[in-house]
Amino acid sequence: MNRRTQLKVLATIAAAGALALAGGPALAAPGGSAYTCAGGDIPSGLYSSVMVTGDCGIEVGAVIDVTGNLEVAAGASLAGDLVASTITIGRNVTAGEGSYLALGCRPSSLVGNTAHPCWGMATSPEVEPQDVSEVEIGGNVTATGADSVALNGVDVARNVTVLGGGGAFTYWPIKNNSVGGNITISGVTAEWIGVMFNVVGGNVTLSDITSVDSHPFANPVVYIVKNHIGRNLTCTNLVHGVSGGFDPTGVNVVGRNANGQCAGLV
Repeated sequence: MNRRTQLKVLATIAAAGALALAGGPALAAPGGSAYTCAGGDIPSGLYSSVMVTGDCGIEVGAVIDVTGNLEVAAGASLAGDLVASTITIGRNVTAGEGSYLALGCRPSSLVGNTAHPCWGMATSPEVEPQDVSEVEIGGNVTATGADSVALNGVDVARNVTVLGGGGAFTYWPIKNNSVGGNITISGVTAEWIGVMFNVVGGNVTLSDITSVDSHPFANPVVYIVKNHIGRNLTCTNLVHGVSGGFDPTGVNVVGRNANGQCAGLV
């Protein structure tokens, strides 16, 4: 039995158990039903789609299988980067205007860098340093005008596309992900933004991004650190410039060309 099949079996069992306790049918319909989260944590289950309309998170230890799309509506938020969980999305993830999208957490010990540890049920990540989430997306991640996008240790089969959005005091970590296609980020303003430790099959294209880091002695730049990029790395109009991080030997690996402001980051 492969991993995806195992996840579907576990999710179906969890959903059926919840329905039985509620006095509903013992078995879920094939492919699951549509689920809307208007607030609170999304529980384990097999869903045909998930729509987030309020302030939502993920239940600790949840096993969630979405056969279709996950959508974060305009102004809504999904804090899916705080607790250990297993999330499989068959198609696409989208985030609307003014939304917050965060997926994935894993400890530094697993990835060998700063990472983004899970909190679990502990008061701090250090109490449960072994906690990890597994997030797989079968299609694209697309955000348009979002307030913030954070992807940490997510497996995206196709493309990550972020167009517009952000603002002061917003943080945009795109870290430790595996992306089969391209990463494209354009028109974003952020307190801090980093594209770091990713494995990307296609191109990474960053344009018209402004870092406004207001911390004392901070260097308000776009961090592009230790990515493995199959094709091209292209950076244009990144205010106030770019940085390859603190290790001058740990530059990006690019299969073809590094262009524009990122020409020196290989």
